[in-house]
Amino acid sequence: MKRRALLAAPALLALPAHAQTSGTGANFPDRPIAFVVGFLPGGSVDIGARLLADRMAPRIAPNARIIIENRPGAGGSLGAEYVARQNPDGHVLGVHSASSHATNPAALPDTVRYDPIADFSHLAILGGGPLVIAVPGSSPHRSVAALAAAAKAAPAPMLWGSSGSGGIGHLTGSLFAHRLGFQGEYVPYRGGSAVLEAMRKAEIDFSAEVMASALPHLRDGSSRALCVTGTTRHPQLPDVPTAQEAGLAGFDIITWNVLQGPRAMPEATQQRLNRAAMEALAEPELRRRLTAAGIDPADPSTPASTRDFVAAELAKFQAIVRETGLRLGRG
Repeated sequence: MKRRALLAAPALLALPAHAQTSGTGANFPDRPIAFVVGFLPGGSVDIGARLLADRMAPRIAPNARIIIENRPGAGGSLGAEYVARQNPDGHVLGVHSASSHATNPAALPDTVRYDPIADFSHLAILGGGPLVIAVPGSSPHRSVAALAAAAKAAPAPMLWGSSGSGGIGHLTGSLFAHRLGFQGEYVPYRGGSAVLEAMRKAEIDFSAEVMASALPHLRDGSSRALCVTGTTRHPQLPDVPTAQEAGLAGFDIITWNVLQGPRAMPEATQQRLNRAAMEALAEPELRRRLTAAGIDPADPSTPASTRDFVAAELAKFQAIVRETGLRLGRG
């Protein structure tokens, strides 16, 4: 993957200095490890974290235990801020997302109280995949072109939603409408499950949601996919065109999860956690379960390549904010 140069990072509030940690983590872990998830249980980040924790724990140490700690809010940013403020001894880690580490810092630089690059130890890329542009199952629109034509002809702005202002669904939907030449009215929800319940009730006209959250609703017919936002069709939805096939040239957005800890984590602990994650992700059964849930397992990564990946994605979404003119603030 060709890396983009990191654009100037947004001005962010300084975090307090971390407590000093000793040694190289030789006694790690000496208590349960927490995977902090900045979203409600049942969403894509939570699903991926739970599947990984189950297979990663025994690879860290024979008696290692990983617990999931959900700290939802602000598109994952509340959980990420909590992780950034913890002691970097490896016992509190974050399973972070494109929303917390790319789209929120790009769209809400004045409200995100951490630097997504400097304030974290970047451990491993876990997986991700495209988003789905979907309409309610009862919608008359069966293609991107039909949706765009209806939006342009409608007397009032078309309503659309995603799981939180500044999140990846919000920026993806904003770019989708911008590239198609119409102005929709955005409705934020507190989690993908809430968005898709609104879709079930046809309270909104379309949504931009991550694959893992959307799949159950696409399968039961309460939502219908118009396109996926990656560059190739997805094996879970082989009959659904890509956004590029639907007429949106150059439209390529994926969501992703990374494993991170607070900055200044001992090198030996970083390498141990990376190795455990890579060994777990190499297991065919875990890869099968992730794929079935709509999460594409990542290729092997290192702490250095993980940092480079997050930096490149941040730069990409900063460019999307500039293109769309999206301006968000508190409240």
